Amino acid sequence: MSARLDGPRKVTGQADYALDRTFPGMLYGYIVLSTIAHGEITAMDVTAAKSAPGVVSVYSPFDPLELHPYKSQLMGDLWLPLHDRDVVFYGQPIGLVVAETFEQARDAAGLIEVSYQEKPALTSMEDGLATAEDAPESRGSAPSIEVLADGVESIADALARSSVVVSETYRTATQNHAAMEPHSAVAKWDGGELTLYSGNQASYLQAMEMAGVLGIEPSAVHAVNPYVGGAFGGKAGTSAPGMLAAAAAKALDRPVKCALTREQVFTATANRPATVQKIALGADRDGTLIAVQHDSWSATSMSRSFVEPTSHGTSREWYATQNLSISQKMVPLHIPPGTFMRAPGEASGSFALESAIDELAIALEMDPIELRKRNSSLAPPGVDLQWSSKHLDECYEIGAQRFGWANRSPRGHVDGDWLVGMGTATAMFPGLRFPATVEIVLNADGTADVSTGGADPGTGLLTVLATIGAESLDIDPERVTPHLGDSRFAPGGMSGGSTATASTGTAIMLAATELLDELVALAAEPGAPFEGEVVTYAEGLLHGNHGTMPFGDLLRAIGRESLSAKGSSAPGEEMTKHSFSSFGAQFCEVRVHRLTREVRVSRMLGVFDGGRIINPTQARSQLSGGMIWGVSAALHEGLEVEPSGRPANADFASYLLPVNADIPEIDVQFVEYPDTLHNAVGARGVGEIGAVGMAAAVANAVCNATGIRVRSIPIMIEDLLVE
Repeated sequence: MSARLDGPRKVTGQADYALDRTFPGMLYGYIVLSTIAHGEITAMDVTAAKSAPGVVSVYSPFDPLELHPYKSQLMGDLWLPLHDRDVVFYGQPIGLVVAETFEQARDAAGLIEVSYQEKPALTSMEDGLATAEDAPESRGSAPSIEVLADGVESIADALARSSVVVSETYRTATQNHAAMEPHSAVAKWDGGELTLYSGNQASYLQAMEMAGVLGIEPSAVHAVNPYVGGAFGGKAGTSAPGMLAAAAAKALDRPVKCALTREQVFTATANRPATVQKIALGADRDGTLIAVQHDSWSATSMSRSFVEPTSHGTSREWYATQNLSISQKMVPLHIPPGTFMRAPGEASGSFALESAIDELAIALEMDPIELRKRNSSLAPPGVDLQWSSKHLDECYEIGAQRFGWANRSPRGHVDGDWLVGMGTATAMFPGLRFPATVEIVLNADGTADVSTGGADPGTGLLTVLATIGAESLDIDPERVTPHLGDSRFAPGGMSGGSTATASTGTAIMLAATELLDELVALAAEPGAPFEGEVVTYAEGLLHGNHGTMPFGDLLRAIGRESLSAKGSSAPGEEMTKHSFSSFGAQFCEVRVHRLTREVRVSRMLGVFDGGRIINPTQARSQLSGGMIWGVSAALHEGLEVEPSGRPANADFASYLLPVNADIPEIDVQFVEYPDTLHNAVGARGVGEIGAVGMAAAVANAVCNATGIRVRSIPIMIEDLLVE
């Protein structure tokens, strides 16, 4: 199966997203945001807003909606909107206006007068470095880790013993998920039961969170999200529109629709934090790494709820070295919270590490690919668990041949008014799995249904369910109907961490095995068509001693409309025997105008080792999209925060994202070695690894073209305007 099952509905406008739901008597909510970064709300005059046309109700910290404290298994303690008069970032939700139309609610919100007792705000990452704190445990490890060879007293000692040392500081900007579908929700109550339509990455998790904050049983919440217009980690937890719409709908006994405007998304939801990373690499003259030191600082909100794990997500595992020292600190600021964003840790961390590796290659006068291959890790340094499967060297060999790396000059080349350079970088992303349960139903009409409460936020999971389901049942994919995005289905894993295929695929195989065993047993029972015979199953048919029968015919013969079974999968003993990761080699060619210093990416190639590739078309799309994210991080994206805490570019006109003209030829290749040590399907994640390493490959190509090393992203024209 190559076609995306959800494709036709999406491109023809038939797919129903949260905001597409409309019910009789529906009201509309508009969220009011703070206009200071730090202080206390002393008063909110809502008199004019309440008397505005169409307004039904106005809520504030002085008159909040009923919400209860709840600790989510994924997101930790949930922040409850309108339940705190303290303001800790600009754009914090502080009120809700509910009216008969969206326009009436929006206009009335502008009539609310808010009084603050303003306090000094710390919004600058650079200014906040002096107040940095140790980050909490990251990736299951302490914030600081040191592995030293025998006889080495410190990482400084190891660096001093190195023949060649590179020590530099790198910076990455704050980024927003920029999903096409803004965070939104439609809430409808029927008696004591809530139905919530809201884009999210796991409907059953959202149902649990909503039940917790509303103080009701999870069975009383029906979360529905068959289509999600992009998530990338930004819709892992329940958003403010979801909580407020549900609580307001309950209070007013009418359906409520609530959506953030595009500008509000930049503050009322979480972002990828800015980072500062200091890396020191020490090596022998032959390129053997002697020491790796990676100290990282991540911006975080005053709640300290999330830290971008840059050092732990890269230098902790990527290269073999005798001496390793990594640390992770956080810088509390009066800014919106951070959260998971496509390849959290690896995307930002790889820019620093892979730029530093390129700088070391230049200092050694060594080919950057040769340096990386010479120091390829067999296992994370200091950890005995070797990689279950690793073919990164082959990725580089194939990529170098395909990209024409042999033609690369250490100083680039000139093509008319353009300076042309090539860059490369390693990409790695951990091979993870989440607990998942899938139900398979065999129907008497010869079809099958595969369902799970996960989500497909554009990843193609719906098609993967049908593909693996058909393979496990040994029938044509056209006979399998997949179902996602409903909390009443079996609790499937979250669509995040590049885990969905491995997690749900393994559960499908287990469910199919149980189901077919039961089917064969039923076929041979007394009174059944194959009574007393030895029965086997293949290609949708039951085979007995004297004939065959389609499973649908058998079900009808024994008076059954259907037969179902559930399969559950979770990480197990295999995690104690091996380390797991997907791998890739990124290649990029850039052209820099010699006068204007405009940077244009002209070619990209990614070669990836992601285990078995279930659907090459979808996998190639996912990886291409990730590579585009890398270009975007390198040359476009950066949320600029004013001293007041206000984002200066909170819209798609000024928060730069690549368009068609920015993205040239993209080539994606697979090195396919099924990894059955990781899971029964043999597939590892490919959804996020494409975004890893590409920003560094772009920066390395710019340096190759111009001789100028830029150590912060996004790279600006002024960074290249040097004497």
